[in-house]
Amino acid sequence: MSSEYHPIGVFDSGYGGLTVLKEFVNQLPEYDFLYLGDNARTPYGTRSFDVVYEYTLQAVKALFEQGCRLVILACNTASAKALRTIQQRDLPQIDPARRVLGVIRPSVEYASKSTKNGHVGILATSGTVASRSYPIELEKWSGGCVTNTTQQACPMWVPVVENSEIGTVGADYFIRRDLERLFNSDPQLDTLILGCTHYPLLIDSIRQYLPKPDVEIVEQGKIVAASLVDYLSRHPEVDQACTKNGRLNYLTTEQVELFERRARQFMGQEVKAQKIHL
Repeated sequence: MSSEYHPIGVFDSGYGGLTVLKEFVNQLPEYDFLYLGDNARTPYGTRSFDVVYEYTLQAVKALFEQGCRLVILACNTASAKALRTIQQRDLPQIDPARRVLGVIRPSVEYASKSTKNGHVGILATSGTVASRSYPIELEKWSGGCVTNTTQQACPMWVPVVENSEIGTVGADYFIRRDLERLFNSDPQLDTLILGCTHYPLLIDSIRQYLPKPDVEIVEQGKIVAASLVDYLSRHPEVDQACTKNGRLNYLTTEQVELFERRARQFMGQEVKAQKIHL
């Protein structure tokens, strides 16, 4: 890659991070972005902490090699299981000037401001739920606004999205079942975090099966994009290191044609990708 090409890297284990990337492009159209999907090894949600950390670090290093000075982990599992270790242990050795950010903290800060009664629900993969990252971060950053956090693992939701089963009878069964379990655990929930970047694609079914119509649903794309805009404004040294030619490129560890076809559905435009080995 040219030394004049320093895109913002966006990483996800699969396709869900494209929902975040799309909002990045909407809010920061002049910036260069490089998306990397580890589609050959997806999903990460059921893998151990050590494996997720290893895979995520490989992806971050690959994006750094492509010229990225800033990388966003647009993946809740990677944010939950790998982000802190990479920030604290690896970045000082690789390059202290580079940055890696996640999607959990912006979502938590938004939910903390949104809840009226302090009852927040989390829908996420089994890995993210097991990490307890959301309850921990809500306790840390909510300033006492969140008093009850209830989590529900939704192991079938990502396969539904990745296998183009959205809107089917089977998909709706799992969405209805998991929402019922969550609200049975805490009927007072007034704010719901979609703790996986795939889940916004299921938003119509989620709204349909919510037991309470006035629950606020926290979708990560717009929130994380707004947080990135704010971050770049507060860190001019990072902002100045990012090139701004409006370029949008894609890398995948899977078959290029498959990635391009599925990514086109997420992005609403033609996608051209290159294959990369991690």
